[in-house]
Amino acid sequence: MSNEVLNSLLKEYEQKKLKAELDLEKRKEELYKKIPRLQQIENEINNFAIFTAKNILLNNTSSLEELNQKAEKLKQEKNLILQEAKLPSNYLTPSYECSLCRDTGYITKDNYKTQMCSCLKQKLLDASFHKSNMANLDKENFETFNENLYSDETDLAKYHFNISPRQNIKNIKQKCLDFVENFDNPNIKNLLFTGNTGLR
Repeated sequence: MSNEVLNSLLKEYEQKKLKAELDLEKRKEELYKKIPRLQQIENEINNFAIFTAKNILLNNTSSLEELNQKAEKLKQEKNLILQEAKLPSNYLTPSYECSLCRDTGYITKDNYKTQMCSCLKQKLLDASFHKSNMANLDKENFETFNENLYSDETDLAKYHFNISPRQNIKNIKQKCLDFVENFDNPNIKNLLFTGNTGLR
């Protein structure tokens, strides 16, 4: 898979992530107008997070428990308000398409190593599949193959064969079928298709 395809997908992810976060800001703005207390709670929780970080840096662990308890009470109050408004508890969080990678395409494991998310892997596989011209297998396959499109006339000078193009394509089709049916046989040789660009 080329870097061009990966970069294009990552740009899509960036746009999805940005949209999810902008949608959240819009939801917050509308909800805070209706229920101002929610914005107060959000601000207080953010302040507690800052205070907690400062206390950790100053090695002041004595007040951490108190801060955590206050923050937990605020979260419970927020959830209660959302419940009373008949809104889901995650209403004030971004609605990412993929909850694992949060629309970044990558996740961080427990060992802090970053790896590609399964959703991005699937998109890369889909792109490879479509690029391989195999997306129309339900319409273009051995069962729908029409050998009558080939001439039944033998012309050695023109085709360089003592058999007609139709008989030749029948032979090719049979070779392909034999190959597919014996694909897992290590003694069966691979198929090699050659020809000028654009030939089918």
